[in-house]
Amino acid sequence: PMRNRNVTGDPDSPFPFPSTIDPDVGINSIQTYELVTNEYFSLNIQTRNVGGKSPELVLEKTLDREIHSNHELVLIAKDGGIPERSGTVAISIIVEDANDNSPVYSQSVYRVSLPENTPRGTLVLTVNATDLDEGYNAEIAYSLSGHTSDRVSELFSLDSKSGEIRVKGNLDFEENDVFEINVQAKDKGPYAIPVYCEVLVTITDVNDNAPEVTLTSLFSPVGEDALPGTVVAVISAADRDSGANGQIQCQNRNVTGDPDSPLPLPFHHCRLSDTVQQ
Repeated sequence: PMRNRNVTGDPDSPFPFPSTIDPDVGINSIQTYELVTNEYFSLNIQTRNVGGKSPELVLEKTLDREIHSNHELVLIAKDGGIPERSGTVAISIIVEDANDNSPVYSQSVYRVSLPENTPRGTLVLTVNATDLDEGYNAEIAYSLSGHTSDRVSELFSLDSKSGEIRVKGNLDFEENDVFEINVQAKDKGPYAIPVYCEVLVTITDVNDNAPEVTLTSLFSPVGEDALPGTVVAVISAADRDSGANGQIQCQNRNVTGDPDSPLPLPFHHCRLSDTVQQ
């Protein structure tokens, strides 16, 4: 016959066996027990006060369900008769899971780039953690850690089951060009220990800002005898975008707004990298 036993004990923990019966008496009754060699378990024989012997299974080595989830043993009972007779029983040891593993992320740092005009609901990326335990001990819940800023919470959402991070607000490169999202993963077992990963989101610029032109100085009226090169007005222009999107070039147009019409006066301008003055 086979007997099943669930085990979660520590080394040196004894596990008594059910009674073994031999109808014979004296030397012909059960005299000894043997356990087929196993590195995790040994046999301890107890002598009862009223005679007879009782075997106990002793755990010799810490069990790890993630390495061996079950152990198959064979117990042999022998009498002292001639010829010697024996009986065997197969013992199946099932190792129950303990919440001894924390989740592990596939990577500790995730990096992604998004244009600032990314629509709401867009998937940013999916964080992923696994747990070697089973059942509730392996079920992982994701959340934003307590170190997450209010602004990040306003702009990004995190699905607690799937680990999906999505855009939920309006991104603006000119406001923030990088966000750090700290994500916690924690299993649902007892005494769970949370683990963390970093998600670095870089926002890239799009040309979503028009140049702003400001008249800073105006010298009027201008005499008809003004010499060429006389400063008539100082105009500033700036663009909040970056790179090529923030480079400004000014052009003269006549009062009609027709760029092909000749200019009524020979005005000219100077061009700078990001800010232009005329």
